[in-house]
Amino acid sequence: MKFRPCIDIHNGKVKQIVGGSLRDDGDRAEENFASVKDASYYAGLYKKDGLSGGHVILLNPPSSTYYNETVQQAGLALSAYPGGLQLGGGVTAENASKYLDMGASHVIVTSYVLKGGEIRWENMERLKKEVGKERVVIDLSCRKKDGDYYIVTDRWQTFTNVKLSLENLTRIAEYCDEFLVHGVDVEGKASGVDEPLVRLLGDYEGIPVTYAGGIGSMKDLRSFRQITEERVDFTIGSALDLFGGELPYHEVKKYGL
Repeated sequence: MKFRPCIDIHNGKVKQIVGGSLRDDGDRAEENFASVKDASYYAGLYKKDGLSGGHVILLNPPSSTYYNETVQQAGLALSAYPGGLQLGGGVTAENASKYLDMGASHVIVTSYVLKGGEIRWENMERLKKEVGKERVVIDLSCRKKDGDYYIVTDRWQTFTNVKLSLENLTRIAEYCDEFLVHGVDVEGKASGVDEPLVRLLGDYEGIPVTYAGGIGSMKDLRSFRQITEERVDFTIGSALDLFGGELPYHEVKKYGL
């Protein structure tokens, strides 16, 4: 079990938002925190503290007027910690190499391989051929519907018909090095982990998995550790004191060393 830090960038600024509140129309989101520091500050901190495998997430689409500013911020982070951070947000087979060349260790991909509500195996193959599975993280963030967890895309607004199951994790693992899974129903709320989802991830015995969502206290972190039996990595955003929360970064970071 390892702590994976994060840097979320929206409208050209480092932010923490409430999961599921992001809207491309008007570049809107319900904010938990907006930093006065740029992305290089956080990347430099993670590098100094020896925390690798963190995530830089672009929260604006290419159509946004803020997109270039958001990419510039991401570039600052990757330059400050080359090879230490992964990058996600609008990644495709066509632009993945660009982000790797900018210093990302991996690219994180969602909508490109889950278009139209289904797994696009041809895009999985294309991405694998372009950069190699060892440089790819597949984001399988999900929400609960009818008692099961389904992968969501398009800023977590659109349900796919793909269930998060051990069978699907095993199949998709042939195309990537890691999984990133946000529990969208609890993301950004610091209200406790999504326990059924965490148990499912803890039962998976394949490639590394990082979970995000709801860890808001050291008690939550201890519960997560127990449920997963230390088989799943984790990330924490808005609950950290780095981002205006109450969880002490200096305590949480010990899990990443």
